[in-house]
Amino acid sequence: MLLYLRLAWRNIWRHRRRTIIIVLAMSTTLAMMMWYDGLITGFTDAIYGNAVKVLGGNIQVHATGYRAQASSTPLLPLNDPQAVIQMAEANPDTLAATLRINTGGLVTNHEGAFAVGITGVVPEQEQAVNIIGQHVTAGRNLTGGDTDSILIGKGLADAMGVQVGDRITMVGRSQHDQMRQRTMTVVGIFDLGMADIEKQTVYISLGEAQSLFDLNGQATEVAVFLKHLGQENAVIRTMKAGLPTGYEIESYEANYPDLASAITTKSGIMDIFSVIIIAIAGVGILNLLLMAIYERTREIGMLGAIGLRPAQISVLFVLEGLMIGFVGIAVGIVFGLIVNGILRQVGLDFGSLTSAASYMALIQGRVYSSWGVEKLPLRVSIVAIISALAALIPAIEAGRREPAEALHYV
Repeated sequence: MLLYLRLAWRNIWRHRRRTIIIVLAMSTTLAMMMWYDGLITGFTDAIYGNAVKVLGGNIQVHATGYRAQASSTPLLPLNDPQAVIQMAEANPDTLAATLRINTGGLVTNHEGAFAVGITGVVPEQEQAVNIIGQHVTAGRNLTGGDTDSILIGKGLADAMGVQVGDRITMVGRSQHDQMRQRTMTVVGIFDLGMADIEKQTVYISLGEAQSLFDLNGQATEVAVFLKHLGQENAVIRTMKAGLPTGYEIESYEANYPDLASAITTKSGIMDIFSVIIIAIAGVGILNLLLMAIYERTREIGMLGAIGLRPAQISVLFVLEGLMIGFVGIAVGIVFGLIVNGILRQVGLDFGSLTSAASYMALIQGRVYSSWGVEKLPLRVSIVAIISALAALIPAIEAGRREPAEALHYV
């Protein structure tokens, strides 16, 4: 076998121009797939990552028993929430961990009653990670000391016909299922460009929520914001190992299954497209290798004349195809890392596309690519398999050539 490997390696560089063309075809295909994967990851972080931040973080920690009653958003106080925050912040993948109180309720005025989620937050701690506070377009964001103050979305403000400074009535359920009502002043209106999301939740300060819902000094949730999507399971394992019992630690997939389903579906569709693209490139590679067979007809006859059996000639050509494939893979990985390394630094400006579709509003200007290695083993395997299959057909064709006939080929 060592002899075959040496012969195959020498043969691929005897026809340097043809080999370089095939290597470029393979490496360009793989590099484009890495660029594609890196850009898709960047889009996922820019769109779905920001959607997760709007909805309440990558990970939510609740008291035991919350999941069984999640549909009614129960006010179950956390035991020692500061310990949860310290554990989350100790992980290098964590951007921030903040205390929250979540419940359901209504906001009303002369236009009618609107069902909303009521979220008590510590605005100063969430400012850097929650894009709600970063998109206040009228009035101001909440502060930790606010009382009788509420932050609402533009979609809800338009539906209620209110502006900054107007008063609305908020009704919510306390810890003991008693209804609490308070008249609030609209201090700010946030605009995400997505009216449906803007109608879902209103925000008040954590201190106000604690007072209103009989939760003095307590919180019902710790929201954990991570640097990237996909890091949730590893962080959850670490937190579960370091915290005592009494907590339910779940990713956004449990709390927002529709979003998780959308991400999974998008990923599956993108994988199908990528395989199709590589398969198309494989047809081109097959064509180049077939041409190589016809160019080397006399050489194949010589190999048969000196005693190589058809199977051995076929093996030699398969090895050549595989070696060219491995060289193409190595060059492609280098090209892909260089391209994605540049895009990780400078990014691509998609700010002008934020109005193309509602979900594009979640893109914050530039999209920064990842290294594109998330699916590299799969991509490399596909390129290697296609190069082997592309070499197999010419190899079989080469093995069928009669030596005497091939030697007289012009």
